Amino acid sequence: MDELYDFLHRLSENNNREWFAANRAEYDRLRAQWIVDVQKLINELAVYEPSLRHVEAKQCLYRIYRDTRFSLDKTPFKTYFSALISPMGRHYDKACYYFHVGVDETALYGGLWSPEPAVLKKLRRAIVDNIEEFRPLVENKEVLEAYPTWWGRKLKTAPKGYDRDHPDIDLLRLTEYGRCHELQPSFFHRSDWHAEAARIFALLKPMNDFLNYSIDE
Repeated sequence: MDELYDFLHRLSENNNREWFAANRAEYDRLRAQWIVDVQKLINELAVYEPSLRHVEAKQCLYRIYRDTRFSLDKTPFKTYFSALISPMGRHYDKACYYFHVGVDETALYGGLWSPEPAVLKKLRRAIVDNIEEFRPLVENKEVLEAYPTWWGRKLKTAPKGYDRDHPDIDLLRLTEYGRCHELQPSFFHRSDWHAEAARIFALLKPMNDFLNYSIDE
């Protein structure tokens, strides 16, 4: 991981195709090791999340190439490695897990991002109807220690159909149900980091299960 950080820092300072081509062999070696590490993480997480037992790391990885078609930033490469871990790999529109290692941020994410309006409406109703179940899932001591706050977009006022004084307005204003656990590079110096990352991820399994059950219900 130290070598990966070093490569990503140099890439951020030389974010062009010529530099990348000259350092392609190093990138290929680091990506091969990234695949190994993500697979180890998936295998550890599958202890808590049996639906991941068949998942291969290559299904979960994102490309390093940026889509610059609609962006003012035309740099061609991402300065991070990332993987979305779900039963369907990176192609998934339900609550899942996301692993991000980059120059500006390294973190474990869990939850649901950018749900369709109809799905979000359904989730809000499910949370209100089952608030006695949902709050303990997201506000127990272990979860709050690892994931202190919600991560993602939220409304400035109450969503349509709910009063701004609703007792659960803090949850109803959310438009994404995501949590983030930030990591320091030193986290990867521990020999059991794959197992520890899986343990931290698994704290969000009850929340993910609630969200996905509510989506499918």
